[in-house]
Formats: sequence, structure tokens, C-alpha cells
Amino acid sequence: MVAKAGSSLGYVVYRLGFALRETGQALDRVGSRLQGSYAFREELNRARPLQNLFNLKPSLGTDAFVAPNASVIGDVTLGPRSSVFYGSVLRADSGSIKVGAGTNIQDGSLIRTAPQSIDEHAADTTIGANVTIGHQVSMHGVTLEDEVLVGMGAVLSHGTVVRKGAMVAAGAVVPPGTEIPAGQIWGGNPARFLRDLKDNESSFLAESAEHYVNVAKNHIKENSGSLENVARARGLA
Repeated sequence: MVAKAGSSLGYVVYRLGFALRETGQALDRVGSRLQGSYAFREELNRARPLQNLFNLKPSLGTDAFVAPNASVIGDVTLGPRSSVFYGSVLRADSGSIKVGAGTNIQDGSLIRTAPQSIDEHAADTTIGANVTIGHQVSMHGVTLEDEVLVGMGAVLSHGTVVRKGAMVAAGAVVPPGTEIPAGQIWGGNPARFLRDLKDNESSFLAESAEHYVNVAKNHIKENSGSLENVARARGLA
């Protein structure tokens, strides 16, 4: 039997389910005690979206979004309206990571600082405003200027500089110390110049960033409420 959204019967069913789950957890704890040393115990996981690293602390601008299972660690600064989506990791332990306003870092990406020992290039990673970083991108010790787009699965090695309004194609592998001029598309392994961007492609770069600002707003709203309020909004309570 399916209860109508918002009905009293639906709320009773929801509360019954909640009580059964709580009872199950309590029984699991009792069973673990009875099993003693043979019990499987899930250790406390300290992972959380924002993590200090000694005296290094992340900083978030107004309306920045960090997904619940993303990790922003150490000396990371996220600009206003920027977003870090699910499963992404930003780890700044040997330098700083700065992300500009309106920039989006999509699911499963890894952004790090470069070890100080790697040649003469700066260890910091600096990402400008209104940048789109696609899914599962990996980069460390790089500089991206404003309105850059990095395609899915690209790898940007230390010392890479991508100038304003340029694009790195999906799956590209950019060698250390490469500079990609403004308004160009680079791709391949190793990455090389492919062509200049067309006018409609250049305008798309800013549009892509603004699109993800709006997407992030929905995720902020979804993740800000309690579980019970979310269930009510979906007609489950």
C-alpha cells in the first residue's frame, strides 16, 4: 500500500520505518558486545569535507559549495559561488590552492600542490574565476587563468600555465612546464595545439561556469536540511 504524500498515514509509516532502523542499530550494538573480540567493529572515520592540517585551514567564500563526500584539506581558499562536487579532493599540504569565484570542480577530480622538490616550478595551484574543471581531472602545481575549461579525465602536470579563455580537451596529458596560450584548444598525449577556439566556443566557457553555479545552488539547498525535512519535501513523511 502506498500512502499519499503528506498524509497522516504516510507520516506514521515513515516514523515506523525510522523506529525499526533505530531498533536494528541498537540490536547490532548488543550483538557486537556478546560476540566480544570476534565482532566486526567499524572504526570512527575522521574524514569530513573540510579538514585542517596542523595550522593550515581551508577558507570558503560566500555561497561556496563543498559536497559532503568531497575533501578540502589544508591551505585551500575557495572563492564566492565556487563549487567542489562529489568525491573530489583538494589537498594543499606543501603549498596553497586558490580557487576563484564561480569556478566549479566536478566529481572525482584531484587537485594538489606540487612537492617543493620538483624543479623550479611553484608548488602552489592557482585557479582563476569562472573556470570549469571536468570530472576526474588530475592536476598539481598549476596555474589556470579566468574562464578556462579543462575536459574530463585530463592530467595537468606541475608548472602548467593555461591562459585566459583556453581549453584543455578531455583526456589530454599536459607535460610539465607547458604554457597554453589564450583562446586555444590543446589535446592529446602529450598535449599539443589543435586549433583556436571559435566565437561560440569562447562564449560557452563563461556559460558553463554560470550553469554550474546554479547547479551548486540546488545541491546547497538539498544538503542543508535535516533528513526528516528532506523526507517531508519528497512526500516520504
